[in-house]
Amino acid sequence: MRQIVLDTETTGLSAEGGDRIIELGCVELFARKLTGNNLHFYFNPERDSHEDALKVHGISNEFLRDKPKFAQLTDEILDYIADAELIIHNAAFDVGFLNKELERVGKKPLKAYVSGVIDTLAMAKEMFPGKRNSLDSLCDRLEVDNSGRTLHGALLDAELLADVYINMTRGQEALLIDAGDAPSDSKTVVIATDLSQFVLPVLSANAQEVAAHEEVLQQLDKSSGGKTVWRQMQLA
Repeated sequence: MRQIVLDTETTGLSAEGGDRIIELGCVELFARKLTGNNLHFYFNPERDSHEDALKVHGISNEFLRDKPKFAQLTDEILDYIADAELIIHNAAFDVGFLNKELERVGKKPLKAYVSGVIDTLAMAKEMFPGKRNSLDSLCDRLEVDNSGRTLHGALLDAELLADVYINMTRGQEALLIDAGDAPSDSKTVVIATDLSQFVLPVLSANAQEVAAHEEVLQQLDKSSGGKTVWRQMQLA
């Protein structure tokens, strides 16, 4: 499967409010391996970046003045991502900006060109509930070297996210079969395994783990104003 790890930098936080993409970074994965076939562009957004955005990405307005506009590179970008599965951290943000840029040049929304989108932020929240799941936090947790990341950059962040995604989904490697390793006339042999021979141990939480779990529940309950599901069930 061809996957594209994608990240953008923008002039601000609101695509609907007129903010624009200033940088696009894409890293290609094929069969979960980096291919080196990456894509990286800077764009002239035809407006200045907000001061807060400049602090995040450090890309000056002057640097972008002579860069091509998104419209000039749209077809090349769509050809590159065509039929691939996109991997994006906080996908709603980047997809929203890309859809707005495509709308400006009379193109269909992003979903019309790709096979799907994986949001690694949603994955991380499910895998690590109650923890910080920013890209930096995931790099630290999964031992991905992000020492070169002093400012946000679309290509660097896409490269880091590719490593993070591979680490987050490492258990899937056993499920992948490289059909190219087998002769075309070979037959697939399925071996049935009797799962009844395996006994899975049941490990009960110790007192410290129970206390830590209760603390997380209390924090979630507090942040939701007492509207958590378990609180409502208790009151029912």
